[in-house]
Amino acid sequence: MTHDCGSCALNTHRLEVVAGGHDFVVAIAGNPNTGKSTVFNALTGLRQRSGNWPGTTVTRAEGLYAYQDHRYKVVDLPGVYSLRSVGGEEEVARDYLIHGTPDVTVVVVDATRLERNLTLVLQILQVTNRVVVAVNLIDEAERHGITVDTRHLARELGVPVTAMAARRRRGVAELQESIDLVARGRVALRGRRLRLDGLADDDAIAALYAEAGRIARVTVDGRARLTFDRLLDRALTHRVWGFAVMGLLFFGVFWFTITGAAVPSDLLYRLLVQDGTALVRELLGGAPWWVTGLVADGIYLGTAWVIAVMLPPMAIFFPLFTLLEDFGYLPRVAFNLDRLFAAAGAHGKQSLSMMMGYGCNAAGVTATRIIDSPRERMIAIVTNNFSICNGRWPTLILMGTVFIGTLVPPAAAGLVAAGSVVLVAVLGIVTTLVVSWGLSKTVLRGATSVYSLELPPYRPPQVLRTIYTSVIDRTLKVLWRAIVMAAPAGAVIWLIGNVTIGDASIAGHLAHGLDPLGLALGLNGIILLAYVVAIPANEIIIPTILMLTMTLGPLEYGVSNGVMLELTDAEAGSVLVQAGGWTVLTAVNLMLFSMLHNPCSTTILTIWRETRSFRWTTTATLLPLALAFLVTFSTTRLAGWLP
Repeated sequence: MTHDCGSCALNTHRLEVVAGGHDFVVAIAGNPNTGKSTVFNALTGLRQRSGNWPGTTVTRAEGLYAYQDHRYKVVDLPGVYSLRSVGGEEEVARDYLIHGTPDVTVVVVDATRLERNLTLVLQILQVTNRVVVAVNLIDEAERHGITVDTRHLARELGVPVTAMAARRRRGVAELQESIDLVARGRVALRGRRLRLDGLADDDAIAALYAEAGRIARVTVDGRARLTFDRLLDRALTHRVWGFAVMGLLFFGVFWFTITGAAVPSDLLYRLLVQDGTALVRELLGGAPWWVTGLVADGIYLGTAWVIAVMLPPMAIFFPLFTLLEDFGYLPRVAFNLDRLFAAAGAHGKQSLSMMMGYGCNAAGVTATRIIDSPRERMIAIVTNNFSICNGRWPTLILMGTVFIGTLVPPAAAGLVAAGSVVLVAVLGIVTTLVVSWGLSKTVLRGATSVYSLELPPYRPPQVLRTIYTSVIDRTLKVLWRAIVMAAPAGAVIWLIGNVTIGDASIAGHLAHGLDPLGLALGLNGIILLAYVVAIPANEIIIPTILMLTMTLGPLEYGVSNGVMLELTDAEAGSVLVQAGGWTVLTAVNLMLFSMLHNPCSTTILTIWRETRSFRWTTTATLLPLALAFLVTFSTTRLAGWLP
């Protein structure tokens, strides 16, 4: 969960963030996109912890604060539209309100969509009257020409109502006071309860909507004007221009990520790989050669390489992705792609987890938690691997630059190389849709879920908060998992390059054994071996291929066995062509194989943790690999038939 920590520094002497026990429990409930998490963070600040509700994958956040000498524990419930729906998040929220018995339930509603949000308020009032209604985004309502009479609304609902603009910290002190009054029983609560007993479900829902509409009509004044937001929506959700803008925007994000990561990656490479390896070797100066090689050139070098290559792109991509999320654009992406995923028998929210996978597939798999349907969530998990994570971009870029770009005049080489990389990314999206359709028609048959997709208002992102939360909640967590996997991978690479059996190293034997399969796929044994030993981290694929090619190939380069190295694009191209015998077909097949092959071990571990199913973890691992074999084999056969 992404925490909105930028709103936590409140200008009130009565608020103090504390740790320890608590006197009262406050539940925060509301529809998605109402600013619920902003209210939660405004109360709790940075003293929060995240986890899953027992027996579910639904995320919760808890925090503590002190007010008027009392301590309050705040529990952020899942954002839901109704307590009457059947689904994991609705069930968690309903069960907590009924059986968790919070002392106060704060229901956050959107002032610009009051009628829609009031149905949830009325449902919660059927369960408890210890409620405070926080009418959030009141500033946006005013900007749209909408006025909410909070006093009249409080009389209608029979509970305290507070007007808020939580992002601007407006109304937070009043909310604290209302919570305190309700928690200590110092305010009369009558709670608006409808007589729904004995009514059929449809009739009960109709009664809730009718009452919500009536209350909204008598408490809301003004009609939303045609604003810049609405005009922007007409372009961003257009059937044609919406896709054009989406393509350009994400192309810009990927380009900026790749370009912007070049300089910090070079700095980290010099600091961690070159200088760091030399320092480790110096510290191990008195150790046997094999200890120095295993620790410095194997374990340390593999780990340092992953950090140098992986950290800068993630540190750029995840904040950019979160900024788009905070701005309100990602729900528009889901709206645009919903028809395509629905046609494929998948859930529209899969588009969001797919986009997250372009930063890291492990993060994309975790993001599938937003999908309620177990069937559709499994489809999203199995197909997330077809989103090209940042560990695979270096392979695609090198192939596009060294091989594809050289097919045209130098003036157009850069454009053609970039176009080839984008084309592979588009093929990944097409593959996601095709495989989703295949799964939905076979082993994961079922009806496509109908869900409510609310387009939130556009909001200016809080850049510093976004950078902080993206680095802490996403980048560092994913990087740590990759480091844990990369260290043993570095050791394995060094060992197979330096342990000999007969007249050749283990790497030589393995590459020779894999050669027939590799050549049938339009690749070679060295490439397949690199993908096997680099399962823990895609970032070390190219360095491993270069090292194996220079040590096992026909030419003598004087390179140490098992020691990964980095070359310029021109040097890499020369090695691959002269020593490896690569052609354009090899490069094309490698790009396709890189798009399709099995997930890295970090993602495999994440799939297991999310599904707890050996069957589906195996399927998500082997299905992409089988497709990679099929596609590259077919491409090689087709190329052989062409004149």
